[in-house]
Amino acid sequence: QVQLVESGGGLVQAGGSLRLSCTASGRAFNNYVMGWFRQAPGKEREFVGAIRWDGVSAYYADSVKGRFTISRDNAKNTMYLQMNSLKPDDTAVYYCATVRTPWTTAKLEGQYEYWGQGTQVTVSS
Repeated sequence: QVQLVESGGGLVQAGGSLRLSCTASGRAFNNYVMGWFRQAPGKEREFVGAIRWDGVSAYYADSVKGRFTISRDNAKNTMYLQMNSLKPDDTAVYYCATVRTPWTTAKLEGQYEYWGQGTQVTVSS
């Protein structure tokens, strides 16, 4: 059974940085796209970004492009989300997820089969 566990959330002032981690277990980690989503209060869950299985290619939502960076360490079964220049609008519960189908890219929530429990990120103004 695949399990994903996020960590690293917290409270930060606008303009600050946080790094989230997502550690996977339960199957081979290094063959599948992994992604980050977030859900703000009263809003639908939205795509933040994702990284290809080999870590070479990452892609992002326009709202975070240039501020957030995704990386992965397959030897540690861990994916990271480095968030810089944080804004109050980035406040949300952040989820990591992975797919069961070997998609080349995955931006849609429905493409992801496995989800973590989420970690809260709060950005104060």
